[in-house]
Amino acid sequence: MYLSEPRIFQKFFSRRQTAGSRAAVATCLFGNEFRCIIGSRPSSSQASDTQPIEMQTVLLVEDDLKLAKIMRAFLQENDFRVEIEGHGDRAVDRILGFQPDAVVLDINLPGSNGFTICRQVRPYYQGAILILTARNEELDEVLGLEVGADDFLSKPVRPMALVTRLKLHLRRYGNNAQGTQEVLEVGDLVIHLESRLLELHGKPIKLTNAEFDILVVLARNKNKLTSREELFNRVHTSESYDFGDRSIDMHVLRLRRKIETDPKNPLRLQSVYGDGYMLSEYL
Repeated sequence: MYLSEPRIFQKFFSRRQTAGSRAAVATCLFGNEFRCIIGSRPSSSQASDTQPIEMQTVLLVEDDLKLAKIMRAFLQENDFRVEIEGHGDRAVDRILGFQPDAVVLDINLPGSNGFTICRQVRPYYQGAILILTARNEELDEVLGLEVGADDFLSKPVRPMALVTRLKLHLRRYGNNAQGTQEVLEVGDLVIHLESRLLELHGKPIKLTNAEFDILVVLARNKNKLTSREELFNRVHTSESYDFGDRSIDMHVLRLRRKIETDPKNPLRLQSVYGDGYMLSEYL
């Protein structure tokens, strides 16, 4: 249940214990919007009969400490282990040293902005990167995708939307260890589904989550047209993304830069004007 009030940063988290369950009442403000989320989670006695959950790690790069603590509290209630970094100049070393499962990265940071940080860590960090911004501008979304972000969220962020998106991306990465040994080959492209790796001429190519998923859809439909709508429906879910077809074009643009000799005149990943894309067996 969501309750909105025109107040900023109220008391943001409280819990109450009941017999048989632990009811969590989280009052959260992600940006300038006050929200109240009411839910219930199993008590420790109820959870004792199940296998322990391996908590996934999230690094919040956010200079607003009060907001970061709100986000951390809610994510912890949803079984994430969370650390906070509040300064842009320390973020790159923190991400590469900590190697969290996912990074939630604000754009406006002291020292270094989120776009610069994402660009610097992306070649060396293979986890999910979700960018946050208080500005609802298409340019921010385009720049975020350009520098390698997996997803983009505008403030105020609905807490459950953040959790859902994190789980979606982490599930995709987590499938690495549970997938089959299937390999897709399209010309000189070799796609390893289990490890989510791409090889071109025998050399590994680093892809973001979204780029890899788009490439797999196109590879399974090689030499045939795949519409933008189909790509969007296969790669995105309505519960986890709120941006449109433009994001598909941006991911394809970045993918071309990695697999084409001349990205402006692509031979592998071709456009069918107004309809979609086709991956061809180019050697």
